[in-house]
Amino acid sequence: MEYSFYDFLKLIGSLALFLYGMKTMSEGLQKFAGDRLRRILTAMTKNRITGVLTGVLITALVQSSSATTVMVVSFVNAGLLTLTQSIGVIMGANIGTTVTAWLISALGFKVDIATFVLPLMALGIPFMFSGKSQRKSVGEFIFGFSLLFMGLGAMTANAPDLSKNPEMLEFLTSYTDMGFGSVILFLLVGTVVTMLVQASSATMAITLIMCANGWIDFHLGAALVLGENIGTTITANLAALTANTQARQAALAHLTFNVFGVIWVLALFYPFTSGVSWFVDSVMGVSDPAVAVTFKLSAFHTAFNVCNTFVMIWLVKLIEKTVCTIIPKKNDVDEYRLKYIGGGLLSTAELSIMQAGKEIDQFAERVKRMFAMVQDLLHTKKDDEFNKLYSRIEKYENICDSMEIEIARYLDKVAEGRLSAEGKAQIRSMLREISELESIGDSCYNLSRTINRTRQPGMSPFIAEQSDHLHEMFKLVDSALAQMLAIVRREDHAEERLMSVDVNRSFNIENEINNFRNRLKEENLADVSAKKYDYKCGVNYMDMVSECEKLGDYVVNVVEAHCNVNEKKLSGVVS
Repeated sequence: MEYSFYDFLKLIGSLALFLYGMKTMSEGLQKFAGDRLRRILTAMTKNRITGVLTGVLITALVQSSSATTVMVVSFVNAGLLTLTQSIGVIMGANIGTTVTAWLISALGFKVDIATFVLPLMALGIPFMFSGKSQRKSVGEFIFGFSLLFMGLGAMTANAPDLSKNPEMLEFLTSYTDMGFGSVILFLLVGTVVTMLVQASSATMAITLIMCANGWIDFHLGAALVLGENIGTTITANLAALTANTQARQAALAHLTFNVFGVIWVLALFYPFTSGVSWFVDSVMGVSDPAVAVTFKLSAFHTAFNVCNTFVMIWLVKLIEKTVCTIIPKKNDVDEYRLKYIGGGLLSTAELSIMQAGKEIDQFAERVKRMFAMVQDLLHTKKDDEFNKLYSRIEKYENICDSMEIEIARYLDKVAEGRLSAEGKAQIRSMLREISELESIGDSCYNLSRTINRTRQPGMSPFIAEQSDHLHEMFKLVDSALAQMLAIVRREDHAEERLMSVDVNRSFNIENEINNFRNRLKEENLADVSAKKYDYKCGVNYMDMVSECEKLGDYVVNVVEAHCNVNEKKLSGVVS
């Protein structure tokens, strides 16, 4: 087989066109779908059965289980799907990928979407030049879809065609007489070849040719098919390398599901293959040996995936537990690590906004946890426990600084992409949110420093009345932070939930904090004059009260920043 460096460059160019088309299509779809995308996915994967059917439908349409699983990994990485939901879709993808083999076997042809590329581009032109962002997004989706399949067609034309050069694998005929050892060997070959070409359908074509030429029998062809089911998982696992823990768990779940399936089928290999062979010969009545082996392999592929899904659908929790054991969720509440933000092909512009939003949720939860530590610090008496907690608060303050910088840098990169007007407004809102959240972290650290100062030699401790007032002030601030979290948290049906939350309560709590601060300020002057405590103690006391009032202001600023992007929807609430 002749394959020049020029052919290789054409293959790389075809891959570039494919990737650009995928990116453009994804961005157009996300701009058009917006916040509805998550609701649709959640509705379609609300239980195991609908999740499997969703995977079957999507894979049958795009005719690529790898494309489906990479998309699932992307959605898990962005927090759009849970690990449990993703496993159901992945199971369905394995069934959906058998549709192509049956089309080849039964009809002898495969619909070539690439032939519709140029007409699709002609349809997309009016949308691309539309003044409305929604129509323009539809145009981008059509163009991206067209470019994707144009690149796919070019890759097929420029790739070294193993299916037309099966003689490269003819040497395997020397290893067909080792009994069950040959089955294991051909399973490994199918896995490796599929990992290299990253297309199980291409390996299936090679398998069909090898069987049709009589180089291997049906049993060894079935072993190759089992290997293809393992090898096809490499694409999603490669895509998940730069993703978060849950996305890597979802990709591993695909591999685990297929490996579990291969293990139990190997245990029943000869009865299983004999049953498929009997079905094609007796029930379907296929007599031509060359045609029969094609149908047998297609039937085996379908039977394996359907039976495997039927068995494994009841073991979703076991698969989830297995992947969580192999890739454990790190208990990193005290470590700086961005959880949702990732790089690479998983992060398209609109989807990246969702990822950044989830990261801001983590930021908000972290500053609330930090304030809880400050409350504990105020009541900690033992020096060693105090010093340990104080150091932890210091660490959290550094983490808050780093989170602000990293999320802001990420949002700046996202802003460089093609975004809808709503997306740009969201980024401005998010940048203000993270700035105010970092200020809350600073206030918590300032409070801890003041508490530490009161424990120094020569400083008077707070009297009972001061401690009671500070406890009451902390309680108000804690309520403000809890209300802030209820408003900014990005969850399922976030808009409906936000409409049901009383946003005005945040402003009411802030007014309570201001009024309480003013009252304590006046009482402090009277108490110092009455010699209830010395002036230094009064300074520390009022420093903490004033810092709590500032923290309350920052909380309200976060709420305002979050609500600004939804001000039309919230106009009836914040009135």
